[in-house]
Formats: sequence, C-alpha cells, structure tokens
Amino acid sequence: MTLVLGLDVGGTSSRALITTYDGVRVGSGRAGAGNPVSVPLADAVTSVADAVRAALSGLDPRQVRSAVMGIAGTGRFADPVVAGAFSEAFAALGLTVPVRPVGDVEVAYAAGTPEPCGTVLISGTGAIAARIEDGLMTATADGIGWLLGDLGSGFWLGREAAALTARELYTRVPEGHLARSVATTVLGRVPDAASRQAADDLIGALHAQPPRHLSRLAPLVSAAAESGDPQALAIVDQAATHLANCLAEVHTDGPIVLAGSVLTTSAPIREAVTRLLTTRTPATPVVTAGPGELGAARLAARP
Repeated sequence: MTLVLGLDVGGTSSRALITTYDGVRVGSGRAGAGNPVSVPLADAVTSVADAVRAALSGLDPRQVRSAVMGIAGTGRFADPVVAGAFSEAFAALGLTVPVRPVGDVEVAYAAGTPEPCGTVLISGTGAIAARIEDGLMTATADGIGWLLGDLGSGFWLGREAAALTARELYTRVPEGHLARSVATTVLGRVPDAASRQAADDLIGALHAQPPRHLSRLAPLVSAAAESGDPQALAIVDQAATHLANCLAEVHTDGPIVLAGSVLTTSAPIREAVTRLLTTRTPATPVVTAGPGELGAARLAARP
C-alpha cells in the first residue's frame, strides 16, 4: 500500500492525516501547537512529531511516499536550524521521504476542491483572497494585517462589536443581544446605567489586551445574528460585502473555496457571503473547505 501524509500545523494545534493516493483515510493524529513562529522550536517539533506518530500507529512509515506540511510562515524553513530539527524528527519516526512545507493558503484551497485552478477566500483572525493556479498562489487581495486591512475577518468583526458596545454605553444601557454579550464577556456584567465610566471600563479592558484578541468577540456577532439582532445582522452584511469585494479582486474562473474559522464555523457570515457570490458569479461553484490536513494530503498525492 502506498500512502501520503498531510499535516496542518498551526499556532494552537498540529493535525496529521495519512491517506492512500486516492484519498482513503488510514490514520490520523493530533497534538499541540507546532508552528515555530508561535512556540519555541523544540516544542513545535515535539508537537508535530506526536501528531505524525499517532497517525502512523499500526502503519509502516516506509509506505509513505509523499508528504506535505501546511504551515503559515514557510520562510522559516529557509533557516537550516529549523528545517534540520523537523527533518531529524521525521526521520526518527521512520519516514523516508522529505516533508514539504506549503503555505496555509494553498492548503486551504486544496482542502475545498481537487481542482488545480480557482480562488480561495479565507476569513479567520485575518482575511485574504488568493488566486490558485496549478496548486500555487499567483495573486492575493487584502491579507495585509489588522492595522491596515483584514476586512471581514474575525478581528474586524470583534472590533465592530466592541465599538458598537462602547458607543452604546456612553448613552444607554445596552438592550441588544450583541452589545449585552460583549459587555458581559469583557466586563463580566451589563452595567446598570449608561455612563462615560462604563464605556471607559470597556475600552480600558480591551486596550489592556493585544489588539488581535478582539477576534475572540467574533463568535458573539454570529450568535447574535442567529438570534435576529439587527445590529449583528448589519455587521454580518458589512463583513460579507467586504469579503466578496476582496474575492472579486483576484477571482477569474474555477471554483471558489471558503476557508478560515469565520467562514467555516459562522453560518450567518458564510451564508451571507455565499448569497453575494451566487448573485455575482452564478455559474461558479462555491464550496467550504474541509480540514487543512486533508488539503495537505491532497497536495501530497499530486504528481
């Protein structure tokens, strides 16, 4: 039996998938954070090795004939220390083929479709659209970080929700689902009365954390939208418009893959984006990406 290995390595977890060349799943594993950008190199290597070891359980590692590791920041592997540490760990597991690092954007696209050419729209903590040609990223839109862009991302959603809540606290006790949820999450309570102090408390609590932590408020927007909160629905519509416009900058033909935690877990935003894309490009398939390790395994199986 000839096998391929796909890895999805991130700042919170590492997932491994082993399949046959035609996609039949034969092993999987999961471990902790494996991106050396996010954690110390030794910890990253240990986590990735643990995930691969679990996936190889009961299998002959020599049967793995191709391997791809999807990871953000592939440039780190130009450092021989980083590349060598991972290579040694893979060799110790019995793998006899190199594990090729591939950017997480290409992997996300492959996780949605086996087609070699198309477009991927990603909204997670950040947001980016990318054109994929023969499995390689050839053009991008946005993806320039929370300070300058990432419109429609988890960070953007959280910032919009926080700003709305702060404005309300200056003038009235929040009544809507979204504003009350944000106040409760950040302050632990909904203030009894509107006041500058209540708003300043919220603002101070948010400024005390790294800016990207605003993305943790994004699920509150989705939950409030599902309950029919008009303020949340307005934010969802704005996010969908931003994301659809971003995609339009690079899309030409082929399928559109929706990926990233916002688009894969938030039904209101995914559905709003899909409606816009269906209207704008009615003949284009719009699909949701599967797990990143599946995309990596698909890339590993390509000639």
